[in-house]
Amino acid sequence: MNTSSLDRIHAQILWDRLLAVVEEQAQTLVRTAFSTTVREAGDISAGVFDTRGRMLAQAVTGTPGHVNAMAASVGFFLQRFPVDTLHPEDVLLTNDPWHGTGHLNDFTVVTPVFRAERVVALFAATSHIADVGGLGFGPDGRQVYEEGLNIPIGYLYRAGESNDVLLEILRANVRDPRAAEGDLHSLTACNRAGAERLVETLDEFGMDGLDEAGGVIVRNSRAAMLEEIRKLPRGRWTNAMRIDGYDEPVDLVCALTIGEDGIDVDFNGTSPVCGHGINVPLTYTQAYASFGVRCVVGNDIPNNAGSLEVVRVTAPAGCILNAPRPAAVSARHAIGQMLPDVVLGCLEEPLGGRVPAEGASCLFGPVFLGGRGLIAGSAGEPFVINAFYAGGTGGRPGKDGLDCTAFPSGVRSTPVEITENAAPLVIWRKEYRPGSGGAGEYRGGVGQVMEFAHRDGEAFAVSKMFDRVQHPPRGRQGGEPGTPARVYIKDGPPLRGMGRETIPAGGRMVLETAGGGGRGNPQDRDPEAIAQDRKKGLL
Repeated sequence: MNTSSLDRIHAQILWDRLLAVVEEQAQTLVRTAFSTTVREAGDISAGVFDTRGRMLAQAVTGTPGHVNAMAASVGFFLQRFPVDTLHPEDVLLTNDPWHGTGHLNDFTVVTPVFRAERVVALFAATSHIADVGGLGFGPDGRQVYEEGLNIPIGYLYRAGESNDVLLEILRANVRDPRAAEGDLHSLTACNRAGAERLVETLDEFGMDGLDEAGGVIVRNSRAAMLEEIRKLPRGRWTNAMRIDGYDEPVDLVCALTIGEDGIDVDFNGTSPVCGHGINVPLTYTQAYASFGVRCVVGNDIPNNAGSLEVVRVTAPAGCILNAPRPAAVSARHAIGQMLPDVVLGCLEEPLGGRVPAEGASCLFGPVFLGGRGLIAGSAGEPFVINAFYAGGTGGRPGKDGLDCTAFPSGVRSTPVEITENAAPLVIWRKEYRPGSGGAGEYRGGVGQVMEFAHRDGEAFAVSKMFDRVQHPPRGRQGGEPGTPARVYIKDGPPLRGMGRETIPAGGRMVLETAGGGGRGNPQDRDPEAIAQDRKKGLL
């Protein structure tokens, strides 16, 4: 065997080890987290970076919005604290939406790895903390100042000493201080676990640091991505999607250009900034738009700084996808998670029809609140819980859409038992929503029906960030649209898709998530597939 072959084997083993390291980092975060959004849904990201702030490897566990936005955020950390100013046992922190992952509920922690008295790498991790004060997680804020505590990039630990003043400020401003502080320690622990494993790996491989190997990883990933792009036709394609928005529709307009040196995605023509908290910082727009490309172009190439570099995403300042400070951004996912479907619509033609129909896309994530101080007249213990549920994905080339599956976020639905254990709520019904998937040769995935009530019959509030109520997912290639979402009080009036409302004492809130759009002519559907859908109760 020649030397180059041995080098390639050595590099592959190192790469596999890095993937194992960041996955252990992510699993440590999940196992030690306090918030159900992390423990049960996996609303996190974790990764390792070189000393230039380039993401080398990411954990499979996590969401594209967190991962790809975090890839950019580490650069902001290093602008504030250059590598040569860091000390052993430093831990950096921020939840700034424009320097992190798009809203105040996401905390990003960055930890330097020291070996032989110098920084050899950085670990970063992000998790969604259920409450950060202010109005609470939801779309009702008019500016970011109303949405909770904003912590600029700074120290959580400085040379091993905890920033106790910061922690006191955090505890004083949130509704569940135990969970908020616990999650910060969880983020610290997961980065420490990654750092320890990386040092062991460097020792085992006889390496002084990670920068040289990281450069190879980045260059190879970039080259592989460019090779895939060059197989595609050159040109410019456009697509637009209208969605519900907060109180008026939002138009997402996209132009995608495939060139020799990469893919450019531009959102010029998109609706302007909204007066409520559904606006999107540019880093989150870039995260999900680039993920839309990566779903179908070079999807077997590692997701890191190299492969992301050749997918360039822009949006004009002042549009809803490039919202300037101090725009309200708490529910930025309600818009941002629609972007992969918008981008895929542009790629339908150049990829020869190899993209799925539109799905529900955005998570259906109600935030339930109740008890003393939150609901007038309530004597119960106060509670705030954020649960995640999903609609159906769009019909795929050669396959039906996925039922009740969160695409593109990939987070898991919150189990009924967890919600009922964490809050005085009863989920009376959780079942498929038959017939909600759009008809087609390949049908859209079906949504679900859920029914919520207070265990003791008290009134409770729900902050809603639901889209696809007025504008359902569209089909492709002759497929029909999915059924729009609905939210209402049982035996009572409909509720708005966005905003906080109160469910009266003894009332039940019913949520019906949207089904995905169908793909292809419904007349071409296999009769056996129809029979199976009827047997499973999906029609």
